[in-house]
Amino acid sequence: MAASLTAPVHIDRFLAEATTEGTDDGNSLRKDQLYGLYISWCLLHDTAPHPVSGFWAALKAHRINPGRSRLRMAGPAATDYILATYPALN
Repeated sequence: MAASLTAPVHIDRFLAEATTEGTDDGNSLRKDQLYGLYISWCLLHDTAPHPVSGFWAALKAHRINPGRSRLRMAGPAATDYILATYPALN
């Protein structure tokens, strides 16, 4: 797959550890939230995040449409992202 050569190699692990698939009820992650969750996951795993274009390419290679993914946050990266996004919770 040509897209996987430029896509983050750790995307499978990110998807397995930091996301879960929900229903199509409008509570899925928006594009900015999905990339923010990815950044949080990378920081927790001491992994260099790829630019947003590489991230979108990886999702496309996994047949995930960021605009309509039905993905939700899960795991420690979700906690990190929420605390980083809403500092008043700290």
